[in-house]
Amino acid sequence: MLALIAIVVTLAAVFGLISTRWLRLPTAVGTMLLTVLLSAGLVITGNAFPHIHAWAIHSLLQIDYERFILHGLLSLLLFAGAFLLDLNDLAQEKLAVGLLAGLGTVLSTAIVGLGMFLGGPLFGFHPPLLQALLFGALISPTDPIAVLEMLRRVAAPGYLQAQLAGESLFNDGVGAVLFLTLLGIAEQDRLPSIGHVTWVLLLDTGGGLLLGVVFALVVSRIMCTVCGYQIDILLTLSLALGGYAVADHLHLSAPLEAVAAGLALRWSNSRHPAFISHNEIEHFWTAIDEVQNSVLFVLMGCEFLAVPFTGAALLVGGLAIALVNAARFIGIGAVLSLVQLLQRGHRSSLMVLVWGGLRGGLSIALALSVPECLGRNWILVATYIVVVFSILFQGGTMDLFLKRFRLAD
Repeated sequence: MLALIAIVVTLAAVFGLISTRWLRLPTAVGTMLLTVLLSAGLVITGNAFPHIHAWAIHSLLQIDYERFILHGLLSLLLFAGAFLLDLNDLAQEKLAVGLLAGLGTVLSTAIVGLGMFLGGPLFGFHPPLLQALLFGALISPTDPIAVLEMLRRVAAPGYLQAQLAGESLFNDGVGAVLFLTLLGIAEQDRLPSIGHVTWVLLLDTGGGLLLGVVFALVVSRIMCTVCGYQIDILLTLSLALGGYAVADHLHLSAPLEAVAAGLALRWSNSRHPAFISHNEIEHFWTAIDEVQNSVLFVLMGCEFLAVPFTGAALLVGGLAIALVNAARFIGIGAVLSLVQLLQRGHRSSLMVLVWGGLRGGLSIALALSVPECLGRNWILVATYIVVVFSILFQGGTMDLFLKRFRLAD
């Protein structure tokens, strides 16, 4: 396992260097592109070099990707993303962020799910409605890791950064709760009442948010009593990892707990500027965020080896790309119209928000948790194709969208 970790970290460093120095690509885009090309090369040359191909597959299968993301990296990445956000911009966009993360995710789940159910037969594919909705739930949340990396690179206006980043941080929790609720329904093979589903959603999301705020306030209070940035950093690490683990154990929304903890700690610490090592903590979490991003994009590229591609599956993936972007366009358009009614003069950009809604590691991790009897193979292929398209194509062309937006603005 140590050798495998060393290989992944080395690939992240080498591909990051090649991306920025020679290819002139964003780190996320270049790293994932090079890893996908490497994985594709191993597949194509599998017959010529069977031992290398077999070793690569065996090594990849040693990684419990679902557990590594959902119960490992995600806690630190969500906490870091929330902790490093500009709270002033986020406070001004709280209405838009709340509606985008909540209503927008639910609308997208319904549109993608119904689209796959009704559109699949046109391609000779007949997914049950519940499987189609499962796919809609796991692919609708935008990925904060990919989105935040992109926003730092393209220098979007502050209010757009707050909308995209805030939505991506909070809709992870909403999407995960929706997905787990639908998965529980599918596994029990019986339909619970709407009231029961609503109660579970509110309990999971509200409980996760409350737990994160309470833990953050306690940790911030302790940080004011110690002297030394090393202890401050350890306390923030304990909050990011421990709070997530407690929420997970209590079956609350652990992603929302991490986001709430990061935001609450940032707010509480800002009220005590003289007692806390702000610069050192910020530098630490920035470095953690960027290093883990690179490692995650390498792992996502390596998943190419484990995805069961077929001709029919590629057609389903193409349909999924169209549906996901259409659903985002409709959902974001509806939400922004509602925000304009409630908040006159609100500034935003429909096209920037639609094109900037990147998918990533969370969607793949959720797809891997689907049992085979509930359509894991087609869901995993469709998810992987959407993720690769969004990071390489949408993320790689975001500069052009922002330039056009600035000209229009």
